[in-house]
Amino acid sequence: MFLPNHHPDYRQSLDPIDAKTLGAEAAAGVERILAIRPDHVPTPLHALPSLAAELGIGALHIKDESFRLGLGSFKALGGAYAVILLALEEAGRHLGRHVDIAEINAPEIRAITSAMTFACATDGNHGRSVAMGAGLVGARSSVFVHAGVSDERVAAIGRFGARMIRVEGTYDDSVLEAAQVATREGWTIVSDTSWPGYERIPGLVMQGYTAMMREALKDIPAPPTHVFVQAGVGGVAAAVAGHLAVVFGEKRPVFVVVEPARAACLFASAQAGNPVKIPHGEPTIMAMLECCEPSLVAWRVLSRVADGFMTLEENEAVRAMRRLAQPIGKDPAIVAGESGGVGLAGLMQVAGSAAERARLGLDAASRVLVINTEGATDPFVYKELVGMSPEEVLSSARRGR
Repeated sequence: MFLPNHHPDYRQSLDPIDAKTLGAEAAAGVERILAIRPDHVPTPLHALPSLAAELGIGALHIKDESFRLGLGSFKALGGAYAVILLALEEAGRHLGRHVDIAEINAPEIRAITSAMTFACATDGNHGRSVAMGAGLVGARSSVFVHAGVSDERVAAIGRFGARMIRVEGTYDDSVLEAAQVATREGWTIVSDTSWPGYERIPGLVMQGYTAMMREALKDIPAPPTHVFVQAGVGGVAAAVAGHLAVVFGEKRPVFVVVEPARAACLFASAQAGNPVKIPHGEPTIMAMLECCEPSLVAWRVLSRVADGFMTLEENEAVRAMRRLAQPIGKDPAIVAGESGGVGLAGLMQVAGSAAERARLGLDAASRVLVINTEGATDPFVYKELVGMSPEEVLSSARRGR
């Protein structure tokens, strides 16, 4: 299903706070802070000429976040960045001066940050990012996971030193529990979703994601005409769309938000004209996107700069995973997790509909950008859906070359 944006704020300027948070200067600052990690390098931007020809478009590029910082997800940017920045700010308050990232390992700074605990709720990737960031500044982390998070994902977060706390119920239940416990214990809650009175830190998480777009725009041969990005609470979609709106202004690309049909809270909000919480229903294989209530900050951005919202069925997400795993023509094999290829799956769906192509101006001259937001963060699920393990996919690609 596709829904054009009919919100009264559509095509209005971003809120000044959001424009500052998601702009080019902020993205450059994110890169500087995250560069304290020795493995902080840009992720690949792949051209997919064979798939572009199949879809009847001029060019297709995919930003491959499966290589990001050893976590295999774009979320390595947001949570870790927010944690590091908040730790620097806390040290600055104690010392009464500005604390630069270059001082992060100084004994007087570590004495302050080691007393901090950062907490979050997660489906997997955000928790790993927060735990990684806490480790970088010498702080502790407590990560809340709901009943549907696999043991493999829990173990992956725990390897970063996080204290893991299981919560009965859904992702939204874990968000509530994390906020309540953090308030009681005096911990800093680093959520990738926002609610009334809690917006700055989710904004920082979104700010972290802008480094990804800064890299992509440096590497892409020509600015994209269309961008399709998946969404859960909307943070990455809003970060990408907001950054593009600031950088390109009125010449920004057409932007489409893609969600699982079983967890389409932004689609429902677009229908209603305001943020709405949808009932939790049947689980989706797109587990990282299984969210029932949008982030208020993300909605504020997307209501202005998203051109449309669409939903995706389960088989369509798997189809995109399998297509990316095939090194056809000059297209490389790419390992995309069950939530990673959803933006591409949205493009594939639109490209097969003459009506939707016309609606979005998608044609043989279009240059499309999508993001592989995660690799095989659960290798067992990946193999079950694709029919090959991540290692087999990459090995097959190497043999083919």
